[in-house]
Amino acid sequence: MVTGLTRKNVTETVARLRAYFGTDATRTYAWRRQQLDALERLLVERSTDIADALRADLHKHPTESEITEIGFVLAELRLTRRRLRRWMRGSRARVPLALAPASARTVPQPLGAALIVGPWNYPLQLLLAPLVGALAAGNTVVIKPSELAPATSELLGRIIPDYLDQQAVAVMEGGPEVSGWLLDQPWDHIFYTGGSRVAKIVAEKAARHLTPVTLELGGKSPVFVDGTGNLRSVARRIVWAKFINAGQTCVAPDYVLVTPDAQVGLQTEMAAAVRELYGDDPEQSPDYGRIISTDHYLRLTSMLRLGTVVSGGRKEVGSRYLEPTILADVLPTSSVMTEEIFGPVLPVISIADVDEAIAFINERDKPLALYVMSSRRAVRRTFLERTSSGALAINVGAAHLSVPGLPFGGVGASGMGSYHGKRTFDLFSHQRAVFSKPLSPDTLRLIYPPYTPRKSRFVTKLLRRLS
Repeated sequence: MVTGLTRKNVTETVARLRAYFGTDATRTYAWRRQQLDALERLLVERSTDIADALRADLHKHPTESEITEIGFVLAELRLTRRRLRRWMRGSRARVPLALAPASARTVPQPLGAALIVGPWNYPLQLLLAPLVGALAAGNTVVIKPSELAPATSELLGRIIPDYLDQQAVAVMEGGPEVSGWLLDQPWDHIFYTGGSRVAKIVAEKAARHLTPVTLELGGKSPVFVDGTGNLRSVARRIVWAKFINAGQTCVAPDYVLVTPDAQVGLQTEMAAAVRELYGDDPEQSPDYGRIISTDHYLRLTSMLRLGTVVSGGRKEVGSRYLEPTILADVLPTSSVMTEEIFGPVLPVISIADVDEAIAFINERDKPLALYVMSSRRAVRRTFLERTSSGALAINVGAAHLSVPGLPFGGVGASGMGSYHGKRTFDLFSHQRAVFSKPLSPDTLRLIYPPYTPRKSRFVTKLLRRLS
């Protein structure tokens, strides 16, 4: 852990990590495997400490922390470790007959020094899941936890040096000033998860060094409900995806578009689902979280006056508690519909049909996730073909993140780049093209000048036949 940071500390640390990368120590399979094994020990041996820190920061239940944070990272890590040798081998590429004999392949190589900037809402998962791929790819890494989750930040800063190679991994705690110093450094990759305002700063600073960036952002992820299928199950799945972590999830449903015939029934079932999951008084439920800060709490509670509260709405500023709340009668132009909510407020809007719903969604920024709750195949196909989003999930919310074979990332305003599973390894690797051709026989003489009429006819005929 590096504490009491100055700009000089940051510069020296990055230079030290770069120098260590230059020794080639991180390139070996043995080193990468050692780091993954050590990270697994950290997650298992310190799981109680991690759960306590997440409880302190976000009031997360230990089981929720296991599902969405500790267990999530362990699943990524174990998949990566199991397939690491295969991924490191790269792959062969077909050589055109005109270039034969020859061989072609790609070899994944580490990029160098990477910066991972994590958010506060999933302060373990969204920091360590990218770290798994960065270490597996053989990079040195600086990780910057969010200062808005201080208990988790302090814990990671304290325990990571006990497990991972301190010459290759550094934890730098602090606020925006530290982030600014870090972003001024020349990195080989920057991985940022957070909001679009800071993402623009990250991209601007990275551009000064031509540093590639991955931006995992958010936006307003819509749900379309047409009333087909089991409405109780639909409501339960929406409520779970929305109110886990008190709605502070980048892929949480941000608003619901529902056909008029299903609106009242859906609202009734969602209210019932809240009671089923969190009881009659969610404030007393050990399973329901709290808002991260007073400023965020005040922003969220100000949205309650922008519609009719169908259920919920109770709040307590001292504990930053805001009950799971369903809003109706909201205006599309109000802030609850123009800003990402990122909290336990769910607007419901009546929409005439599929076409109107798609037009409504397409008029806005492309979302990180889009959820379609329908038993009609034609409806699902229409959304697939006529909308764009980071992910499309059918009849379930937020669960797609747990499929390591699926890319996780946004499009347009909801993000740049994707990761999870092998994609994280690839993200922190350079796929180096390697081409080899023997000196004999020198078949390339066929395309060397001078281009006589006979040679030109031969080359043209050969290339067109082989293309």
